[in-house]
Amino acid sequence: MSAPAPIRLSVVIVTHDSRAAVTAALPALCAQLGGDDELVVVDNASADGTLGAIGEIAPGALVVRNAGNAGFAAGANAGARAASGDLLVFLNPDATPAPGFVDAIRAPRGTWSAWQGLVTADGGRAVNTSGGVVHFTGIAWAGQAAAVGPRDVAFLSGACLAIPRTEWERLGGFGEAFFMYQEDVDLSLRLRLAGCRLGVEPAAVIDHDYEFAKGPAKWRRLEANRWATIVRCYPGSLLLLLAPALAATEVALLVAAAAGGWLPQKLLATGDTLRALPRLLRERHAVQTTRTIQTAAFARWLTPDLDSPYLGRAGRSAPLRWALRAYWRVVLAALR
Repeated sequence: MSAPAPIRLSVVIVTHDSRAAVTAALPALCAQLGGDDELVVVDNASADGTLGAIGEIAPGALVVRNAGNAGFAAGANAGARAASGDLLVFLNPDATPAPGFVDAIRAPRGTWSAWQGLVTADGGRAVNTSGGVVHFTGIAWAGQAAAVGPRDVAFLSGACLAIPRTEWERLGGFGEAFFMYQEDVDLSLRLRLAGCRLGVEPAAVIDHDYEFAKGPAKWRRLEANRWATIVRCYPGSLLLLLAPALAATEVALLVAAAAGGWLPQKLLATGDTLRALPRLLRERHAVQTTRTIQTAAFARWLTPDLDSPYLGRAGRSAPLRWALRAYWRVVLAALR
């Protein structure tokens, strides 16, 4: 019996003024790619010599040049359209593969519909994400279990996301209006609606040169994109049951934004959402027509706990945790 044909890999990297990042990360990747694999770099109008560095390190890479900064989501979609491999692997430009990464990221095909590697930080001394967590209010963060085996996860990190081309084309890729942030959550929830399983392959390790920070522009995009994900992806019955919690969350976030100095960004994000609502509702209709699972099956991948280390006192409040868990039990009972 002849051996099965190898899986052809297309690694897609989106860059914008990323010379230092690609200089550090690309050599380790290029050393592992097979003869039939390809590297696709989509450059969003870099002005720091990024393309020159790529030409030196990976002269065989397929380079797609955008005239302006189209954002991560649109750049990733452009790279996927240009790619020819069977398996698309999206990597951040500052993500350095560990030895064996390329072989390990191929391995799960047939186990999940899409998956991610184990994303470390600080030279491998910490876990950046081992699979994302989604609160029922749409707040999402990187899960950071220190030691994990292969397992299903709530959402996949765009820092290292693998998906067969057939699934990518069926779902239509990332939502380009997201620009950056939360586009991986949105894609993951759309995959889940379509009956797909999502997982993490811990043998495929990349080290992410990551620093957590929230500037004004990031707060605005995070909030606008959180609402875009909710509107597009949450089934109607779930939205109805969550309406009181979502309203209370808005009030709480306005208070937190005022205290934290980002109230203008929160208000701008609300305006962004309202202006985008007609488009979001059209997109919602298209997304919901792909749904093949019951609402309860979708909801089981959401959590009532705000236990992200980035959420401060809210995540440590015992009364709030009790209230959120009680509310969520009622929602799940109603869905069943």
